[in-house]
Amino acid sequence: MRHLQLTEYKTESAFELSVEERDFLRDNKIDVAPTQGALGRYDLTPGSWIGALSAGSLAVEIRPKIPLDRVMFLISYALDPKKWRDTGFDFGVQDSLVEAVVPGFVRQVRRAFRRGVLQGYRVEEDALATVRGRIRFDDQIRHRFGIAPPIEVRFDEFTEDIDPNRLIKAAIRRLRRMRHRLQSTQSLLREFDGALASVSDVEYHRARLPAITWTPLNSHYRPAVELAKLILQSCSFELRHGRVRSTSFLVDMNRVFEDFVVTALREALGLTMHTLRQGATLHLDTANQIDVRPDLSWWEASRYRFVGDVKYKRLDAGEIKHADLYQLLSYTIAADLPQGLLIYAAGERDPGAHEIVHVGKRLSIETLELAGTPDEILGQIGRLAARIRRMKSRERDRAA
Repeated sequence: MRHLQLTEYKTESAFELSVEERDFLRDNKIDVAPTQGALGRYDLTPGSWIGALSAGSLAVEIRPKIPLDRVMFLISYALDPKKWRDTGFDFGVQDSLVEAVVPGFVRQVRRAFRRGVLQGYRVEEDALATVRGRIRFDDQIRHRFGIAPPIEVRFDEFTEDIDPNRLIKAAIRRLRRMRHRLQSTQSLLREFDGALASVSDVEYHRARLPAITWTPLNSHYRPAVELAKLILQSCSFELRHGRVRSTSFLVDMNRVFEDFVVTALREALGLTMHTLRQGATLHLDTANQIDVRPDLSWWEASRYRFVGDVKYKRLDAGEIKHADLYQLLSYTIAADLPQGLLIYAAGERDPGAHEIVHVGKRLSIETLELAGTPDEILGQIGRLAARIRRMKSRERDRAA
């Protein structure tokens, strides 16, 4: 087995790869370029995706540019800002994202199952000998020519076989297919086999995961299910490149950073997700055909009071310079606000502000240093929250 270690956004040169391995790495968010003057060798540059992937005899570990324990803090805080210190993530594992995630996922599932496996209603359609629920008259006529029994019916089934449990079971199954360095990892994942025996095996597509409506009755499941979704979005298994079988577990640091900043600012400002929104839709034109979606928007009294954007990495838009600032400018115009805030991970831009000519907009830039301790990072979030509150107050005074 050949092992390659890469770091996000850092180029490593002159790796020998087969055609199948080259194509596999390209499909998994790694830029692959021929090494100048060396036949069959390639320069590899990962993007924002970190984790592990393997194809045939090749195993690749993509490490974050910040310490892995800081990545696990960002993920755990976004999952549960009240109990992030007790997530169960293995912060001591310094070189494997997968091995660090599994203990935390197991802890969250154990906590979710303390009250028993969640049950809920699922709509079923079937042909039965007796009436149950509502008769589907159109189907009865179309398929049975109006003759009964059997009777085409639709009814609500109270069962454990519901989406939250299906998502958890699917995530466990994906993780068990991965290669693990620690033997204890597989045994941890096997402990839920009995509890989920009556839950269906569903092969979810990473881009089409079901939305769960959270209520006080099922909110204790939320951290486990949200982490299951992250795992399902990150895992792929048995992709085929020629005759090469492959697996991958990759997490997008852009999304990790954005989710953390939005969640942490909600906590610091004491706002709900309905007040401080992530990805709400605004329109730039009167016909509502040009959509823009700021990462941060504060809604109050039937209008936006603040808009902002969150960038882990400075946006590279080819020949377009300052693409991030153009994006923020469009948000301020669509929201009819005099200013907006752009929050970068430290090192991508210097803090500052730009006064935009002719349109009277002020675009401010702040940075968030991720190399400090969790308490230091949250302290910076507190200062960002105070600035956002001042910006919002000035907007309310202006509009009054």
